[in-house]
Amino acid sequence: MTSSADGHPTRPFPTPIAKRSLFGEAARSISALILREMSTRYGRTPGGYIWALLEPVGMIIILGFAWSLVAKTPTLGTSFFLFKATGFLVLQMFLITANQVGRAMKFSRALLFYPRVTWLDAVLARFFLNILVTTLVTAIILTGIIHFEEIRTVLDFVDIFLAMTLAALMGLSVGMLNCYLFQRIPVWEQVWAISTRPMFLISGVIFIYEDLPRVGQDVLWYNPILHITGIMRDGFYPLYHPTYISWLYLGIWIIAPLLAGLLLLRQYHRDLLNK
Repeated sequence: MTSSADGHPTRPFPTPIAKRSLFGEAARSISALILREMSTRYGRTPGGYIWALLEPVGMIIILGFAWSLVAKTPTLGTSFFLFKATGFLVLQMFLITANQVGRAMKFSRALLFYPRVTWLDAVLARFFLNILVTTLVTAIILTGIIHFEEIRTVLDFVDIFLAMTLAALMGLSVGMLNCYLFQRIPVWEQVWAISTRPMFLISGVIFIYEDLPRVGQDVLWYNPILHITGIMRDGFYPLYHPTYISWLYLGIWIIAPLLAGLLLLRQYHRDLLNK
């Protein structure tokens, strides 16, 4: 504390060292929460990380075989497994991220009473761990399908990376808002679980937008995940170029829930912890 010319005490501005120290504390808190999450979510379950890989693999295999029995060729390309995987893995990135981020404060509730652990640390820890695991699982599955079936295609890694990033950011955005709603309105967690079950059927996992009738296109266009699956498939199929994708619409879906969730949690996180 220093004094001004008139003798009144003044508070010094934070120095770069203080800022780096604050950033370092946040990084340490997030790292510790990630390690705790890893040991809790994967370390206590037989098989651990293996289930994170086997679950989507099993679903893709079932979908691939089922559709191969009713159709001679997939809608795009020659592989039923690749077609289903490019849709399912995008949806999985969104849903898992939204669910895990939405339950972040509830999972780390006991730790949030410590002054050095903030609600934002808990949210970011779950987000970073989820995208790390889900991205690794996605890369393993898609690489395995391409090599196993000897698929020759020209991959657009920009579109693939963009699609997975958008799915992760939308999961963070919706999850941030859910993090508030799950605690403020407990029944919302059940409503969310029920309302997201049809996502598998309406998000482009088993079809492409262009194959829908006009009425279906007009309705399902408002599902933002359908736009992201279109971007993902644009990266795997050189001849497929979806024209229905709206970047403005995707931006609204990412920014609006994120801002709402951040503002609500910043204002009411103490009330939520003391409920």
